Amino acid sequence: MTQAVGGYSRSEIEKVVRAVLSRQLGGATGGATRPNPLVVNISARHVHLTQEHVEILFGAGAELEPMKWLYQDGYYAAKQTVAVLGPRRRILPDVRVLGPTRKDSQVELAFTDGISLGLDLPVRISGDVKGTPGCVLMGPKGVVELKQGVIRAMRHVHMGPADCEFYGVKNGDKLNLRVVSPACTTVLEDVVVRADPDVKLEVHLDTDEGNAIDLTHASSVELIKQEPCACKSH
Repeated sequence: MTQAVGGYSRSEIEKVVRAVLSRQLGGATGGATRPNPLVVNISARHVHLTQEHVEILFGAGAELEPMKWLYQDGYYAAKQTVAVLGPRRRILPDVRVLGPTRKDSQVELAFTDGISLGLDLPVRISGDVKGTPGCVLMGPKGVVELKQGVIRAMRHVHMGPADCEFYGVKNGDKLNLRVVSPACTTVLEDVVVRADPDVKLEVHLDTDEGNAIDLTHASSVELIKQEPCACKSH
């Protein structure tokens, strides 16, 4: 015999509970199958260059040469590196250039890199460089002075349409990342969703963040949908 509570059958109540949990956890319950494996990678300091700057730094007609292909299709760590010079006249040597070229040059560093160079790095999504500090880039053939474009990349997750549907999010939303490791189990908040139909599911953290949570020895990682704020304005 099916029990009823408040006029609802037990099966109906269970269905409602499953639906609520599914929304709260971004669709990760209720029997849904994760469309893609969750990959979390450390994005070490690097530089993106325009083709014009590639030729200034490495010589007329120079092109970026792939050294290692990255997780996202079509992106690679180039053989070329540059030195980054900050206002303290300290240098970060051999900073890897990533390809392909972009319409604007940009430098992505960790918090401690900024301290070393004397730069107050704003936390920005890649490409959002308006009003950011600049630096000097030195290559084997020339020098480029960037008036802006040095940032600390905001932690983010690349997601395709199936992943957005699974987690119940859209471009610009934020998730939490739970990382279980022997040193410390940690939850990193405000991982920004960067939705694109042509990307693989991948979280990017900077070097400082990855080292702080001992990502190398993590036994599991999980994206969790943020709870809506329960506070009320008075």
